[in-house]
Amino acid sequence: MPQFLQAVAVLLCLLVIVGDFYQRRVRNQWLVAALLLGLGWLIWFWTRQTAVPLVTAMMGLAIGLAVLLPFYIGGLMGAGDVKFFATLGFLLGGKALLPIWIIGSLLGGVHAVVILVSRYLMGYPGLGFAGLQIRVTESRLWQHVLVARNGRKGLPYAAYMAIGGLSTMFFTTLTHW
Repeated sequence: MPQFLQAVAVLLCLLVIVGDFYQRRVRNQWLVAALLLGLGWLIWFWTRQTAVPLVTAMMGLAIGLAVLLPFYIGGLMGAGDVKFFATLGFLLGGKALLPIWIIGSLLGGVHAVVILVSRYLMGYPGLGFAGLQIRVTESRLWQHVLVARNGRKGLPYAAYMAIGGLSTMFFTTLTHW
């Protein structure tokens, strides 16, 4: 994919990482801005060269939607995760989606295991996890996070896919040197 689209994808991934970890939210404004920037660049490129990148981008968008939409319909994933994945498909092409999905899923799986293990260890008062949990949940920072999340729960799957996106772009760049 062209460097401009990769730069847009990097910026979007960084915004999504911060937003999803902090608020458990992927802002539609970020997605629309990334899509419009990408579409504008592709149309400009099309008028000077060929329509191939635009077709590739649209196929990536369709693949991203088709792959994760069933998880949203089944209540297993948020709409922001699906829209973000489709936007990455648009910016980076469909070929980038498989490694992004694998990395995001592995990170989400580790997160889920950590939560399950920590809940299990809470039952053992001698380990000190209960005291740590109390200090964290009563901290001013955690209270700000809870207010920002406005009741939204779940794993920050979009953030993990964003990390997967950054990793995929980084390793793709390394292998093309």
